[in-house]
Amino acid sequence: MQELIDRALREDLGDGDVTSLAVVPENARARARIDQKAPGVIAGLAAAETVFRRLDPGLRWHPRVQEGEWREGGLVAEIAGSARWILAGERVALNFLGRLSGVATLTARYVKAVEGTGAKILDTRKTTPGLRALEKQAVAAGGGHNHRFGLFDAMLVKENHSALGGGVGEATRKARAAAREGMVVEIECATLDEVDEALAAGATSILLDNMTLEEMTEAVARAKGEAETEASGGVNLDTVRAIAETGVDWISVGALTHSSPALDLSLLLDPLD
Repeated sequence: MQELIDRALREDLGDGDVTSLAVVPENARARARIDQKAPGVIAGLAAAETVFRRLDPGLRWHPRVQEGEWREGGLVAEIAGSARWILAGERVALNFLGRLSGVATLTARYVKAVEGTGAKILDTRKTTPGLRALEKQAVAAGGGHNHRFGLFDAMLVKENHSALGGGVGEATRKARAAAREGMVVEIECATLDEVDEALAAGATSILLDNMTLEEMTEAVARAKGEAETEASGGVNLDTVRAIAETGVDWISVGALTHSSPALDLSLLLDPLD
């Protein structure tokens, strides 16, 4: 996070905030408040605080919300310190906070939509380059669950892997044989025949790729007691409830991190001197 924040501050500040340097007295101090202007879930408070503290280590930061709670709006945090440094950090802090709160908010909407079905909402690797760790934290704040972090910590045998690895069954066997102890091995299947191949090869986790509701229901029945199932493809807030009602264990939603709108936030400042 520190490296990301430093890079973002360099990008925004360059060799200085020329407006504040021209207009705001050097010794001016101020109190600011960050307000949430739309319903949603706050995430990214630590990132926002770190932005301001990198600029003014003596700044006072007081969060007024708990991450992960749905709120209709209101006060998020209060800040006091150098007026110039608060203004210098304002946009970068709000960019992090708005982006991450947007991810948490959209996640919370999906979690609410499948409530009572037993299905859990998963994120994907469709994240903003460099922001994956923060965005996955935001998914968790919204009540979702994290899929693998990258290509290194779990195996997902996708269509291209199977095509190059001798088919679904053979690729499943190869992946299971190569997996480290405790490593998740998931097999992508686009048809019920591929589900059968994967199960016959010992798959314990199956991704159902762009299947119809009827196919998913049948795949869940075939996998019952042998493998967990994950639905992927064609998932949105209008379809997710019906998908969950097929009995799948997991539903992965790329939109959580690639299409979530930023939560509307503002920072207003009052002089202290």
